[in-house]
Order: sequence, then structure tokens, then C-alpha cells
Amino acid sequence: MKLIEKYINFVGEKISYLIPVMVLLMVIVIVSRYFFGVGRTDLQELVMYFHALVFLGCAGYVMNKDEHVRVDIFYRNASNKYKNLINSVFGILFLLPIIIVTFVYSLETIEASWKMKEVSTEAGGLAYVFIQKTFLVLFPITLMASLISQLLKIKWK
Repeated sequence: MKLIEKYINFVGEKISYLIPVMVLLMVIVIVSRYFFGVGRTDLQELVMYFHALVFLGCAGYVMNKDEHVRVDIFYRNASNKYKNLINSVFGILFLLPIIIVTFVYSLETIEASWKMKEVSTEAGGLAYVFIQKTFLVLFPITLMASLISQLLKIKWK
């Protein structure tokens, strides 16, 4: 259980360091466009790649820290036992199918993208779209690790 949590936290923390890098790159894009009249499609796409990596790679980290979005009208004032029951049931009923479907379809998408060495359709864009699509697999992997960790915590309490 601790090993899974360490993995989730390591991945989430390291990937989250890209957020200030994204901000810096976006500032460079804005300054170069509006002050120097030079478009930087490559940097704009790099920001999109980093954003995808942050969103997909940190999903499990956010869930593990219990900071994910939820409608907590009934959940907020409930007992820990009730919260654990809700998290377990809804994790298995709703999150697990999403994890499985996302994983299966992301593998197909990644494989197709790597086969054709997919590149950007934008002029001056990056030639590494296939690498960006590989990030898709982070989402189900980190969420599955987080779900397993959550279920193990609940079971062994």
C-alpha cells in the first residue's frame, strides 16, 4: 500500500513541477507575439503537451490527496465510515469502468499514432504528436493505482 502511494505521490509531484514551466513558456509566447510580432507555434504546442502531461499524470495524485472535484451535499458532514463506503462503491461502479475503457482505447490511439509517427498539422508545430498521445496512458494508470491504494486503505483500517 505504501509503495503505491509513494509511486502516485512521486509521479504527481514531479509532473506538477511543469506548471511554472508552462507559465514561463506562455509568457515567452505572448511577449514574442505581441511585442516582437513573431509567432511561436512550437512553444504553444509544447505548452499544450505539458498541460496534457500535468492533467493526465496528476489525476491519480489529486484523487489520492482527496482534492478531486465532487458534489458533497451529503458527503461533507458524513462519518468516515460512510465516506469510505461511498468512495469504495462509486470507485468500483464508476471509476473502474472509466479506467478500463480509457486504458483500452488509449492503447489503440497510441499505437496508431506511433505507427504513423504523427506530427502536428500546424505550420511550425512540433513533430512529436505521437509522444503527446503516449501521455494518455498515464491517466488510467495513475487513477487505477490511486483507486487500489484507496481500497487497500479502507480495507486495512
